[in-house]
Amino acid sequence: MQIGLLGKTNVGKSTFFSAATETTAQIGNYPFTTIEPNVGIAHVKAECACKHFGIDHKHPLCFNGTRLIPVKLIDVAGLVPGAHEGKGLGNKFLDDARQSEVLIHVVDVSGSTDIQGHPVPIGTHDPIEDVKFVEEEFDQWMKQILQREWQKLLREMESKGAKIVQGIAQRFSGLGIKEYDVEIVIQHLNLQTKKPKEWSDSDLSTFIKELRKKTKPLIIAANKADICHDLSIVDKLKKERATILCSAETELLLKKATKSGLIDYFPGEKNFKIKEGINLNPQQQKALDLVKSVLSKIGTTGVQHALDSACFELLKLIVVYPVEDETKLSNKDGQVLPDARLLPANSTAKDLAITIHADLAKGFLHAIDVKTKQRIGAQHQLKSGDVIKIVSTLSRG
Repeated sequence: MQIGLLGKTNVGKSTFFSAATETTAQIGNYPFTTIEPNVGIAHVKAECACKHFGIDHKHPLCFNGTRLIPVKLIDVAGLVPGAHEGKGLGNKFLDDARQSEVLIHVVDVSGSTDIQGHPVPIGTHDPIEDVKFVEEEFDQWMKQILQREWQKLLREMESKGAKIVQGIAQRFSGLGIKEYDVEIVIQHLNLQTKKPKEWSDSDLSTFIKELRKKTKPLIIAANKADICHDLSIVDKLKKERATILCSAETELLLKKATKSGLIDYFPGEKNFKIKEGINLNPQQQKALDLVKSVLSKIGTTGVQHALDSACFELLKLIVVYPVEDETKLSNKDGQVLPDARLLPANSTAKDLAITIHADLAKGFLHAIDVKTKQRIGAQHQLKSGDVIKIVSTLSRG
């Protein structure tokens, strides 16, 4: 599972990345601070299955019944206008972001950076312009990929009887786009009523835009909301796209204070607590007072909310807990509820087996729904929170 961070330069992407992954990334107030992509592990939150069974188990990623599930987060060089033509580090950025299943578009909602990513007075730049240009750059890049091969694809259809759906999917295989994605978009736009050689440039543009929306869903992290003078701009963004108020800098400060042992804070919470016996120096007190004012303004820092929303609202993923011993809820080493898997909605028991090990799936006999103690078949659709044992003729490994 990979989440991509995209956006223009100097909007706080690297700060968001550092706050989400607790991994140091170079942060600077100038374009192209990030050149090589930063890759780290962030976590999304779900209810742990231990709550259902009423057990208290020790797991490094379970906190009072809330399970943290690892996801890969990639932060790449910021975009500038004309990126699809190679301006800035555009083509490199787009290539680095291509395999992400979902995208978080970090936007400077305070309007304190111009379209090139240079600092300007707060409120003097329209963040909606940034949203449009970044999406258009991504669309233009995808369109170029298809246009380069379009005439060749048309010839293949005439001479070899190739199918348009298969041909387009092959051209976009590096982006993780499947034939059924292409087919759904073609039907949605009613393009199957036209021969591909009759598709206009406008048809291609509309097709690409819809294909990008379907296969690279996007959520906006309205960053720097804490310094935004007029948050009504967020209402305009929300009319078009899922949007989360965000202050990545505040989340990063909270993570650092937690790591230093000054406060108790769990990602995504609306408050924090100074630990007993801690005497803050004036600088620390001032910083945490500022954090309180930010949280009172925007609720949470938004970083965790954006990650969770990307997985569970946009992708509609489910969480499934595989176990090897259904009576002890453990693996062969006795670890209780050792793993939590993110799966697409409508995934089956066989799909779960495939994610664990190819041999388990190859020798699949049946599975057991541990909560209901019922035997289930390979095509049984799983739901979020299921605890599943796979029974197979072949052991993994």
